[in-house]
Amino acid sequence: MSSGDGENRDGTLTAPLLYHSDDVETTKLIEQNDDDEKTLSVRVWIETKKLWRIVGPAIFSRIASYSMFVITQAFAGHLGDLQLAAMSIASSVIVGFDFGLLLGMASALETLCGQAYGARKYHMLGVYLQRSWIVLFLCCVALLPLFVFATPVLKLLGQPEDVAELSGTVALYFIPLHFSFAFQFPLQRFLQSQLKNSVTALVNLAAFCVHVLLSWLVVYRFRLGLLGTALTLNISWWLIVVGLFGYTVGGGCRNTWTGFSSEAFSGLWEFIKLSASSGVMLCLENWYYRILIVMTGNLPNAEIAVDALSICMSINGFELMIPLSFFAGTGVRVANELGAGNGKGAKFATLVSVVQSTAIGLVFWVLIFFLHNELALIYTSSKVVLDAVSDLALLLAFTVLLNSIQPILSGVAVGSGWQAYVAYINLGCYYLVGVPMGLLMGWVFHQGVKGIWAGMIFGGTAVQTLILSVIVMRCDWENEAAKARMHLSKWAGGGSRNSV
Repeated sequence: MSSGDGENRDGTLTAPLLYHSDDVETTKLIEQNDDDEKTLSVRVWIETKKLWRIVGPAIFSRIASYSMFVITQAFAGHLGDLQLAAMSIASSVIVGFDFGLLLGMASALETLCGQAYGARKYHMLGVYLQRSWIVLFLCCVALLPLFVFATPVLKLLGQPEDVAELSGTVALYFIPLHFSFAFQFPLQRFLQSQLKNSVTALVNLAAFCVHVLLSWLVVYRFRLGLLGTALTLNISWWLIVVGLFGYTVGGGCRNTWTGFSSEAFSGLWEFIKLSASSGVMLCLENWYYRILIVMTGNLPNAEIAVDALSICMSINGFELMIPLSFFAGTGVRVANELGAGNGKGAKFATLVSVVQSTAIGLVFWVLIFFLHNELALIYTSSKVVLDAVSDLALLLAFTVLLNSIQPILSGVAVGSGWQAYVAYINLGCYYLVGVPMGLLMGWVFHQGVKGIWAGMIFGGTAVQTLILSVIVMRCDWENEAAKARMHLSKWAGGGSRNSV
């Protein structure tokens, strides 16, 4: 029995990847124009359209999700300084650790679903989604002690007793949010691999609007206090899960969702290994800048430095939603092309993504240079803090520029299935080079926050970006395409197509 259009009994392809009208249009234009420059411009235009079908909605979705946490902290701030500190620590430290790990583990689906979709193994996307739910749910259960014992952990880390106590209580109320990650992140990547990011964007928009309304009602109308504010975040994120799940099983993914399947329980070990390496790879990146803030907080008279650095990291966090969306788009495009056996297509998709993301990064780099005195005005009116942020603007500009390149190279790694390899690179560059360099510049050479940041950026992020650039440039893409076909057989788990 054939498993899909354009596929023989032995699983080989007889039709090209994603035979869209765009591809037909490209073929006709290329045949009509022998000029190489015209052919290149057509290819760039078509690849750009495919890329931005993912990147555009992804930028909106990520900003909406990020803003929900910012809004929750803002409403908590209206309740008092202690409430703001408790909400910030619970969401940034406890949930932040949890968020980074589970998001990274779910990124395994970008490799698996992307390559399966490119190879037209459509039914396997639903199987991979269910495997990811199983693995991430079990991980959530294993991480529960982090929420249950948040108070003693925070006290151990040196937090004041009143802040640790209230933060621990808030963390307990965030347990439903914690479990929502196990279902939402896989659903997002499942839909993303099929170029259905617009669905995710619309669902995030609806949840964002509900979240703003709920937060206002809880704080100003019902006066339910800090714990009520925490519950609004649970409701909003579970609304996203319900919306994405309803679309998936309600007929929005007829080819890729064929019902719950017993295959989800086969091949779990290979899936766990890839998920774990994906989680470690992204966690090492996610925690790196959190370490920067912790190190700065240990400097003498660090209050102004921490305030200035926090503002810079907030600005960087919002801008980072753009390259992270390119990370997602690159991972999907590379995985699709490799799954279809098109190594040259994967190489071209990488080049287009890197060039466009870098161009956007250069625009922000220039803006930060010209607006360095006004950057912090939306956060504070303190002259001392404004001057401190202006003094850090140069490092912020180069951080933004490097972050416009590095996530795209990580996206190539995810699309190609190199997560374990890149995890070792991240460990070496960030924690064996970057952190010691930051300590050396900050304390030994007495350069303060600027020294710590410069050491970690140029000693860690820049070195990691350089290494990944060399690996991508030297990559044998046709060989990677051949490996992708072998990986599809291994990751499939060898089960039957039984739906239950």
